[in-house]
Amino acid sequence: MRHQAFIVGLLAGTATILPAHADMTFNRIATFPVAENLPAGAPATSETSSEIIASSEDGRTLVYSDSPLGGVGFIDISDPRNPKPGSMLELEGEPTSVTVVSDKAIAAVNTSKSYTSPSGHLVVIDMATRAATASCDLSGQPDSIAASPDGRLLAVAIENERDEDLNDGVIPQLPAGDLKIFDLTEGSPDCESMKTVSLNGLSEIAAEDPEPEFADFNESGEIVVTLQENNHIVVVSANSGEVTGHFPAGQVTLENIDTLDDGAINFDQTVRDLKREPDAVKWLDNDRFVTANEGDYEGGSRGFTIFSRSGDVLYDSGNELEFRAAAVGHYPDKRSDAKGTEPEGLEVATFGDQRYIFVALERASLVAVYRDTGGQPEFVQVLPSGIGPEGLVAIPERNLLVTANEADLVEDGGARSHVMVYRLGNGKPVYPTIESALDGNGVPFGWGALSGLVADAGKPGILYAVSDSFYASQPAIFTIDATERPARIIAKTIVTRDSQPAQKLDLEGIALDGEGGFWLASEGRTDRLTPHALLRVDAAGEITEEIALPSELLAVEKRFGMEGVTVVGEGDDRMIVAAIQREWADDPKGQVKLLSYRPASAEWAAVRYPLDQTDKGWVGLSEITAHDGKLYIVERDNQIGSAAKIKKLYSVSLHGFHPAALDADLPLVEKTLVRDLLPDMRAATNGYVVDKVEGFAIDAEGTAFFVTDNDGVDDSSGETIFVNLGKLEATN
Repeated sequence: MRHQAFIVGLLAGTATILPAHADMTFNRIATFPVAENLPAGAPATSETSSEIIASSEDGRTLVYSDSPLGGVGFIDISDPRNPKPGSMLELEGEPTSVTVVSDKAIAAVNTSKSYTSPSGHLVVIDMATRAATASCDLSGQPDSIAASPDGRLLAVAIENERDEDLNDGVIPQLPAGDLKIFDLTEGSPDCESMKTVSLNGLSEIAAEDPEPEFADFNESGEIVVTLQENNHIVVVSANSGEVTGHFPAGQVTLENIDTLDDGAINFDQTVRDLKREPDAVKWLDNDRFVTANEGDYEGGSRGFTIFSRSGDVLYDSGNELEFRAAAVGHYPDKRSDAKGTEPEGLEVATFGDQRYIFVALERASLVAVYRDTGGQPEFVQVLPSGIGPEGLVAIPERNLLVTANEADLVEDGGARSHVMVYRLGNGKPVYPTIESALDGNGVPFGWGALSGLVADAGKPGILYAVSDSFYASQPAIFTIDATERPARIIAKTIVTRDSQPAQKLDLEGIALDGEGGFWLASEGRTDRLTPHALLRVDAAGEITEEIALPSELLAVEKRFGMEGVTVVGEGDDRMIVAAIQREWADDPKGQVKLLSYRPASAEWAAVRYPLDQTDKGWVGLSEITAHDGKLYIVERDNQIGSAAKIKKLYSVSLHGFHPAALDADLPLVEKTLVRDLLPDMRAATNGYVVDKVEGFAIDAEGTAFFVTDNDGVDDSSGETIFVNLGKLEATN
């Protein structure tokens, strides 16, 4: 396929993509949690979100819509590497979009009391005083707004959205939506100038109920409008309000995609006649525009399309965005049966002499960057974003791109909504830190949720990782070439039982068995019928031996079990050592077990390990590695962002490591801090700190590496941080 062949050139590293501009890339320089903009007196756990975002004319202030909080927020980016909270202006209703013209911000606000009685208005905000100064009634529920390039006109897409619980959300559901056009004077709309453009009777689907989603102006005074649920696109003269063209967004057939939410990534399915159902739309010039084909209730083609203004398809990305996401570990398998990566937001901007297309992938938490060539766009890179990127704004005069990421998981103790700032400059992309090569069919290895790491005994820079139970139907061992930058996954070996993918595993640790195979630690959960076990597999991944935890341990079992495994000693003295993540029922508070198992005698024993203390959440172990007379142990809390305090690497000397029988008093080992990993995590990609440092290994030359677990991009930004630490020295 054309898209497969195209991605080969990217990942195989055979040639630069655009020789003349190969060294100009975007890299993230800052993140800003919008919870820092909460009004005085608001609980710190208040839900807040950044959705649609715009910038002041000087590019030094950001303004974003915050639907759950019911307001518009401001961020000071005078120093883009150090964004500062501006303020929050609370509004009466739900802001759906915002733009800036001159010294005014204009917000569209939904005030509907029901789906059948939609209402809304525009609010004009003085950017200097941050105060609302005027409003215009819209006689309907607004979705998006856009200003003309010359600042003379404003377009508002009045969606009058449907009730998704009524008749399974199928349209028509009146009242119909329409398009409003206002004259602007010094950034303020003239309410009396409002023109209503009827979009009825145009689409093939529910022609009596158009639901406009997004609008954009070109420099010729035309507005392009997407009718997402109607799978239709309309072009309107901004001056006259006349419809000058319209056409269906069309359908596509997608081959080599994953359509099953089954705990495995397999790009071997086909979907035919899939409606594009575009969301965002942006003009590329006066004759072409690009759509992000998010999809709604019947479609979503998982890509973006470039149309001529008359409706000709000039380019369609097909399955390419699915492959781009999978290559960097951001493919959202739980959305395979829905809309995959779900392209939703767009930005188009010219930096220097290069015009870029930025496509926000809501479910992959990525922004795909392309260079507009006038023909087939050229892929540049992917950018890591927060969870659920929706709004984007480019500030070319400052070489900046900004994304607004809407998801706020505060109720679950997860990541907050973030605004992220990127800068275009010389050099290579910092992200990804690890990516997949291609299999024999030209498809990236599906990967994610890396939860354990071990180094090859003889080949410097060659590592092996396992994925956890997020991919329960496809447990795997990944071979990583860490001599490459980014590190590259060069092979994927499925763990099998009787030649079939093994079930009921949660792989959390991996160690060499000294005979060409591996020992794996599977973290059990008896309440889910997943056994705690040590597994021995051969080089092909077939399980050759399964060792259950002894009854003495299962009697005191709690949920958090083995989170790492390593091998100590040789011959009859060989021990398999596993780290239990958190306290079990017989452990003193603040102490966890390091288990040992001797294959020669089948004897189990243990020591206790002292955990650091924390004021928030919990602390546990997530990896263990034996090297040069020491056990290296990763200890972490379960916190993210600024709340993260403990991501540390400790060592325990093997000279005093003497596990006792399980029914005896277990000795307490002493630990030595080797490295605080928090600075490494912050510096890696300038993102917020993720919670799960899950893999650590030291290679044949003594170089240390760690990797994080991205939870399969489920309620996660999807970022995997892979770091080369160099040679290690203890800090005390």
